[in-house]
Amino acid sequence: MSLEYTSSEMMSVTAARALENGMTCFVGIGLPSEAANLARLTHAPDVVLIYESGTLQTKPDILPLSIGDGELCESALTTVAVPEMFRYWLQGGKVDVGFLGTAQIDRFANLNTTLIGDYKAPKVRLPGGGGAPEIATNAGEVFITLKHSKRAFVKDVDFVTTLGFGRDGKGRDNVPNIGKGPTRVITDLCVMKPDPETKELVVVSLHPGVSREDVIDATGWEVSFAEQLESTPEPSENELTILRELKARTERAHGGE
Repeated sequence: MSLEYTSSEMMSVTAARALENGMTCFVGIGLPSEAANLARLTHAPDVVLIYESGTLQTKPDILPLSIGDGELCESALTTVAVPEMFRYWLQGGKVDVGFLGTAQIDRFANLNTTLIGDYKAPKVRLPGGGGAPEIATNAGEVFITLKHSKRAFVKDVDFVTTLGFGRDGKGRDNVPNIGKGPTRVITDLCVMKPDPETKELVVVSLHPGVSREDVIDATGWEVSFAEQLESTPEPSENELTILRELKARTERAHGGE
């Protein structure tokens, strides 16, 4: 009998599996942090997690509320100044992968965390880029995780906060000293990767129980599917148990118990 799990758990487990043991990962708050710490607690105990506040090789027992959460500093091997974090570690090419979330993503994996609507009269103002623009252009590669909907997956983002492959898919062409950019996008429906030629995101794997129509209905452009479309492996009992325990500890800690 298959294990029972939610689409959010499926997303977090799949995102965690993208990280390999020994990688150095620059972690974003929220879903990326959940996935990165799940990886550390399961198949990748030696993954090196770095947060924007300067915490190196941190091993939090609970998920941080922000990059300034004391849990990150208390459990880190060491903490360095933010300028050192960016200039030496990130721009120095010492980060294998940046793990990011976003509010909007387009077909060329550009990210928008600035605003929704017209720049001069936006419908919604978002928190901004933080360190994401630098992470996306200096890390060796970038993983992105977010929930799949037409509000989030749009043909063209309203504002390019963080570069994927530019408005035409050629934004990284012939640019020296820049990483590969986004290499996979993990959602609660599927896994997407950029086409090698056009750089447009293509669905390469569907999660169990998800159809092509489900993805089409949740995507704001005419999405393409890989010729050899795979089925994402289900979470294991161990992965689900550890994820649920992590989230329960976090809820108790942030709830003041």
